[in-house]
Amino acid sequence: MKSMSIGKRDHRIREYVTPKRIVWKTADAAFENEELLLQDKDSQVLITPDNPVIIRNDGITPGILLDFGLELHGGIQLAIWNCVKKGELTKRAKVRVRFGESVMEAMSEIGGETNATNDHAIRDQILDISFLGMNEFGNTGFRFVRIDLLEEDCFIQVNTIKAIFYHRYLPLKGSFNSSDPLLNQIWDTGAYTVYLNMQDYIWDGIKRDRMVWIGDMHPEVATIQAAFGPEKIVPQSLDFVRDRTTLPDWMNTFPSYSAWWMIIQHDWYMYTGDKAYLNEQKGYLIALLDQMGSHIKNNGTNTMPNPFLDWPTVHNKNGVHAGVHALFILAIEKATHLIKILGDFSAAERGESYLKKLTKYKPNHGNSKQAGALLALSGQEEALQINENVLSKAGAKGVSTFYGYYILQAKALAKDVSGALDLIREYWGGMLSLGATTFWEDFDIDWLQNAARIDQLTPKGKIDVHGTYGDHCYVGYRHSLCHGWASGPTAWLSQHILGIKINEPGCKVIEITPSLGDLEWVEGSFPTPYGTIKVKHYKQKDGSIETSYEAPTEVEIIN
Repeated sequence: MKSMSIGKRDHRIREYVTPKRIVWKTADAAFENEELLLQDKDSQVLITPDNPVIIRNDGITPGILLDFGLELHGGIQLAIWNCVKKGELTKRAKVRVRFGESVMEAMSEIGGETNATNDHAIRDQILDISFLGMNEFGNTGFRFVRIDLLEEDCFIQVNTIKAIFYHRYLPLKGSFNSSDPLLNQIWDTGAYTVYLNMQDYIWDGIKRDRMVWIGDMHPEVATIQAAFGPEKIVPQSLDFVRDRTTLPDWMNTFPSYSAWWMIIQHDWYMYTGDKAYLNEQKGYLIALLDQMGSHIKNNGTNTMPNPFLDWPTVHNKNGVHAGVHALFILAIEKATHLIKILGDFSAAERGESYLKKLTKYKPNHGNSKQAGALLALSGQEEALQINENVLSKAGAKGVSTFYGYYILQAKALAKDVSGALDLIREYWGGMLSLGATTFWEDFDIDWLQNAARIDQLTPKGKIDVHGTYGDHCYVGYRHSLCHGWASGPTAWLSQHILGIKINEPGCKVIEITPSLGDLEWVEGSFPTPYGTIKVKHYKQKDGSIETSYEAPTEVEIIN
């Protein structure tokens, strides 16, 4: 059969989403039947209008703000019957469309103190719409859309206004359900946050930056493993950046992000067992290892440029220095393990020598929770001491959305599962309490004080969290409220509460070691290359845990 394809196929699908509520409309402006916008009608128009929604500019510019219920990636469709100007049918009308991840972003003007932008994806534009048209606009991350009819003595007859949801059609293979509904919601929200960012490649955010940042990908890939399984978008994204980073350049300009590439390669191989794919990385992996090694001094310090962990740590020079040092230890350790698997023992010996030098040096964590976590995970500091002296101080203060994942991992290493669960509830639950349906680029626990929800117009006396806060490149409304690096609790809950530990490459051997903390029960599933493992854990009166599971025959379970 002859193929009708003439280009590259988009792996995504489109869905049309009906708005869930009208948040606001211009006072005293002329609307008719606007409640019909909330009905799930077919968007296709015919020549004759059938009970249209009327939006009329009679000197007062009418605006309407729609809520689609949760964060989406895509645009909007305006299905229009007729446009009428000065009493006569016309072919065009002019509207302004504003997308927002929060209500107040959708109500904002470009620039100013709240810093609304059109960076990376156009979210605020004036457009012509056509009569008898299925007008489609936008390619961004949003939940809210405001539409204004701009020309005076004009009205439009609207059939439907729907969001166009672009996403990969992926089944959710993993799951997490426990005696705590908040934790269940957090697991789901982390999975959905990453799901939205699985577009052409794995992006950092769907509004901004819409790029492949390798460091950001590490918690995203861990979440993909827990929720969606061995999806090809992971190696495609890893290779995309590798092929555009010719050594001696560093991935995304950061040596630390090249280190994250090494770590992801290790974790992906342990998960998939794909030796053929690992072999494709051999030349680059060894060359990168030696490039990093050339920067390591005999005393264990290094000369690698542009040190970076995450944005909240940039002003803590000691913390960044210590955290990056620990990250290099983790990366070279994992890269050396892979190189041994690939059979280049000479290169592996060089890796061991780099590690020997690196571990001589003991940097100070600078009271940074991010740095302390990495020092514990790399074995440079005792996890128990780091947890007691750094990670457990002041609750969620000093936690970041990206490195929160590693703080949780270090707390688990210190056997502080209950403390980790409390941190998840306080920090990631804090975002949910403000109306979030995805997790954010950054979040400071102090932002909760006197904060308005992001799904409401900010009441007098309350603080608009989205427009008021942020830092560095994400001040105000430029701040992304759907950032994949914030998904860490999803992966962590599957690893430590469900207790899924990969012992052999390809998930050939899985150790089930649940830690329920203060939970009474938990059940869930974890996708492997051979199918899904299902587990149930129930706490007994004596504190012991009763476990049952189902697993593919190819997977050996150690319980």
